[in-house]
Amino acid sequence: MKSLKVLFTVSVFASSLFVSCNNYLEPELEKQLTIEETFTKRNTTERYLAHVYSFQPQDFHMVGTWGYDEANVTSLVSCSDESYFSWITSLPYLIHNNGSWNPTTSAFHTWTRYYQGINQATVFINHVDECLDIDASAREVMKAEAKFLRAYYYALLIQQYGPVYCWRDQEPDLAMKGEDVDRHPLDYCTEFIVQQLNEAAAVLPETIVESAWYGRATRGLAYAVKSRYLLYMARPLFNGGNEQYVSMQNKSGEQLFPKEDRTKWDAAAAAAKQVIDLNVYQLYEDNTESDPFKKAIKSYQGIYFTKWNSELIFAKWQVDYLGWQVRAAPPIITTGFGGYCPSLKLVDTYPMAATGRFPITGYTDRGQPVIDQASQYRDDGFENNWVHPVDGRAMRVPTHRSCIGRDARFYASILFNGMNWINEFVPKEPITFHKNGTSAYGNNTGDFVKNGFMFRRMNDPSINSDAVTGGVWGNFSWPSHRLAEIYLNYAEACNEKPTRDVAEGLRYWNLVRARAGLDRIEAAYPDVLTNGILYRTLLQKERMVELAFENHRYYDIRTWMTAPQESNGKRYGLNLLAETYEESWERTDQICSPIVFEPKHYLFPIHQNQLNEMVNITQNYGW
Repeated sequence: MKSLKVLFTVSVFASSLFVSCNNYLEPELEKQLTIEETFTKRNTTERYLAHVYSFQPQDFHMVGTWGYDEANVTSLVSCSDESYFSWITSLPYLIHNNGSWNPTTSAFHTWTRYYQGINQATVFINHVDECLDIDASAREVMKAEAKFLRAYYYALLIQQYGPVYCWRDQEPDLAMKGEDVDRHPLDYCTEFIVQQLNEAAAVLPETIVESAWYGRATRGLAYAVKSRYLLYMARPLFNGGNEQYVSMQNKSGEQLFPKEDRTKWDAAAAAAKQVIDLNVYQLYEDNTESDPFKKAIKSYQGIYFTKWNSELIFAKWQVDYLGWQVRAAPPIITTGFGGYCPSLKLVDTYPMAATGRFPITGYTDRGQPVIDQASQYRDDGFENNWVHPVDGRAMRVPTHRSCIGRDARFYASILFNGMNWINEFVPKEPITFHKNGTSAYGNNTGDFVKNGFMFRRMNDPSINSDAVTGGVWGNFSWPSHRLAEIYLNYAEACNEKPTRDVAEGLRYWNLVRARAGLDRIEAAYPDVLTNGILYRTLLQKERMVELAFENHRYYDIRTWMTAPQESNGKRYGLNLLAETYEESWERTDQICSPIVFEPKHYLFPIHQNQLNEMVNITQNYGW
């Protein structure tokens, strides 16, 4: 392997999983360096590590691409029941939502990309000590970063594909034959991932002091990745709950998926508690507002708009307005494209501020909400001159009662039919999405809202985005991992582990609710103290709203194995075909396309590109 060639300006080397052909590892590229030359100097060694970092998911991108390349490492929000995006042609999430994807369609496949990162991390770990231009202590930290990244990429592969071939500490074997490759059992993969994350955490710093190094791995990040991964491994999909997967064997006769082991919930709880016990992170709170409800709204907004704040364990400072803010602004009435929209189900899920209860308990066969009367939610008509709590301005059209009295996260996140724009710069008229509205359904731009709502959370209300007077969209921190997730991970595991610890779980769950201005969950639902199923159901709702659009929901409903109920069948929105604003608040399934979930959709198929290389590899169930 000493003769392996690398190139920093494009890609160090290309590899999927199987590497029998030399052209995977020895590309004919210009200006190449040998391994010996690379790890002689500090500059090229640091650049190599930077390249290993470059394989991280780009999950702030809400839609994928058709190509089989790194651009596929994007969010799956568009394939989830939490969203309904506006565009109905020429985007890959459409074939996922209608169920027509298969092993030959490349959208959202990440196998090749993550294995490239894994391979390059291993090369770095095995050769970094040859760089005597860097002192030994710094090399140990850099090696720990590469160990973390290698484990992280394996974890990301497994959450998407299930158990994989795990090289562990070895660099790819050029003599390996494709027909000999198959997947390792899930527990075998997990053992290595957890070991690597623990070894990395023992060396990585707790905090990054120099701002120039923000974005590098820390101890807390290693523990946070372990927390999420072990939570998934404890949930039914990966813990004996799916009979089809439990019956799968590799070509050696090894069982790929384990039978149920409830103690995995103990491991998930312990991993989350490791992050908490570092005492490095705190839920972000705004200190500029005296009004408690406005403070709750700004605290939730500030997770995104306050750079490198105390809640962020790992984040990206996002400056690509075409990737988010413009697509999350209404067309015609602003310069937006009107595409990133929450599902009506997500809108329905936000709790009521006064009672702390979730307003909708289910839906009739015709898609009408079954209302929890104790929540004090109403959807029967309108109120005039209602004042929106974010900007303090009275609505210019009657406000539908379903949008009144919701929790702080609702107003930080949801732009609803009839609402004012998020700031006073532009426009002056209300934003209405129906056929004759100011941001009308069916307008000739092709960009228009299909269900009556937009997701406004990443648009900063203090910034003038008007193309004429301002033209500034702002930046935001994309939270790959943040403390609120860890609290909810811990709360879930405390409820599910063999020795249920309700008080401990509620303690951290209620911290998340308190930041949103809500009372304790047990005050809203006293039975949660003794009813584990109710606890589970409510926590799943809490995750849906707290972590909305952060690329959790797609994996949550699959690992919980609730996707057949949650992400399957008709989808409802507002009747934007209506001639009047008032009529547009009726619910309909005549605009939004259905979403399809089949048993095989729990996991991605191994792509045909890999099947052509590894002819005996075990494909996922149903594919």
